[in-house]
Amino acid sequence: MLLRQLEYLVALARARHFAKAAQACYVSQPTLSEGIRKLEDELGIPLVQRGRRFDGLTPEGERVVLWAQRMLADRDAMQGEIEALRAGLTGRLRIGTVPTASTAVALLTQPFCAANPLATVQVFADLQAEDIVGRLRTYELDAAVTYQSTVGDHAFKFVPLYQERYVLLTRRPDPDTGPAEVSWAQAARHPLCLLHPEMQGRQVLDTVFDAVGVTVTPRVETDSIASLFAQVRAGQWASVVPHTWLHVFGVPAGMRAVPLVDPVRTERIGLVLPAREPVSVIGQALMDVAATAGLARTLERLPD
Repeated sequence: MLLRQLEYLVALARARHFAKAAQACYVSQPTLSEGIRKLEDELGIPLVQRGRRFDGLTPEGERVVLWAQRMLADRDAMQGEIEALRAGLTGRLRIGTVPTASTAVALLTQPFCAANPLATVQVFADLQAEDIVGRLRTYELDAAVTYQSTVGDHAFKFVPLYQERYVLLTRRPDPDTGPAEVSWAQAARHPLCLLHPEMQGRQVLDTVFDAVGVTVTPRVETDSIASLFAQVRAGQWASVVPHTWLHVFGVPAGMRAVPLVDPVRTERIGLVLPAREPVSVIGQALMDVAATAGLARTLERLPD
């Protein structure tokens, strides 16, 4: 069995198309098809359902793909560690994040790059929680920053980073005589702009609103935290945003950010890596940075 044959199979599973998989592997389609046929012959099982076009993987093929992804990830991790021993850490760190936590990623990537000047970073900043789980399982991500509640049932390594809490973002009244804090029930009375309901960051909010016995029906929904700030600035809307975004934007001119209480709700956010031993050298380097970055303290500070 050749690792190249496993690469062909993984590429086909990802592309769901022979020609596109061959293009991704920089080989001709007949070369890719022949490599997969040789793999089937060696394993003694069919891996691909073949018709006039790609019809999917067989049940056996689906299982072999999982093993192949793991084996290729281990190959890459071994090569990375050998290269790090020889010349320092190189390669690309692929890190994903849910939108609500994307501000925290910058506080990891900057010290990571400073400590590893030969490495590069690719950030996927707008992933859904289920996308992160899927990409970690298939080793398409080296790490992710997300809610602990979304990965607790999966065999991943979790490193706590900070507790996300929430503020009500509104236009600043003139004169500014608003309260120092506001309850979730009171927040529900505002004309709200919130994240899309399928996003984990929105589901957290819906859980709290349900717990205090109120139903919210936002007039505007978006998939971007930055868009929430823009909608509030535009005029009549209010929004509920994670406090961590104030570290980037501060409290914009003309707005107020009021802590939400009754209850004070927090969600644990952490660094998630595939559960394998040894940890990949690039994953370990990121964990080392996370251990000394002090994200929770830094995210409490507002910009000058």
